[in-house]
Amino acid sequence: MAKKRVPPPPVRREERTVVRVDNDEGRSQGGGSTRKRNAAIDSIDVREVRFPEVASDTDSKLRRRLAEAAVAFERERFEEAFRLLQSIDRIAPGVPEVLELRGLTSYRRGKWRQALKDLESFSAATGSVEQHPVMQDCHRAMKNWHRVHDLWLELGEKSPAPELIEEGRIVAAGALADQGKTVEGIRLLEKAPKAPKKPKLHHLRRWYALADLYERAGDMAKARRLFGEIGRIDPTFGDANERVKMLR
Repeated sequence: MAKKRVPPPPVRREERTVVRVDNDEGRSQGGGSTRKRNAAIDSIDVREVRFPEVASDTDSKLRRRLAEAAVAFERERFEEAFRLLQSIDRIAPGVPEVLELRGLTSYRRGKWRQALKDLESFSAATGSVEQHPVMQDCHRAMKNWHRVHDLWLELGEKSPAPELIEEGRIVAAGALADQGKTVEGIRLLEKAPKAPKKPKLHHLRRWYALADLYERAGDMAKARRLFGEIGRIDPTFGDANERVKMLR
């Protein structure tokens, strides 16, 4: 997930990448690697992970190690998680779940190239675009603007879950602002589908990112109004209420 490059909460990596993992005995444990998000997240049962061409005793050991790595990831012990995942990959290379979690772990360690290598392999092996926003942000960190844009287009073409689209949109807009194209970033966020009467978390994330860009563009009235709306809906959401006070 390394600290987040962007100010929270436009992209809250920990909320997007944490899931439950069941160990061999079926007990629920914390872990990483996405399948769905927030309340809709599914449990990943390590018994369903395939470690090809290993003996049965080794298979059991690798499953336990993957569960341990997932727990370490959830508890933000990223160096420990990375070491465990490395040891698994040396014995059974190319397992998609391992690649995905190791990529996310590298991302949280700020190792952008390492993260991209694993997440690109995961995407190629599974056809999934669920880690595209993370890949976008890695490229954003390295100023690979064209790749940020390309991944955003791929994400849109696949039409995944709305919350995933929003995260990709937030990163794409932030990348535009990084290039001095703040107005274009604002337009990208403004043209997103209208939020329902009861906005969900991904809507608040987008609003926060938009309010932040309003402030950067010098439109303090819009920034103050939108930060205030976020704070009214969810007083615990990031530092929205503090941002309102700072803009008075």
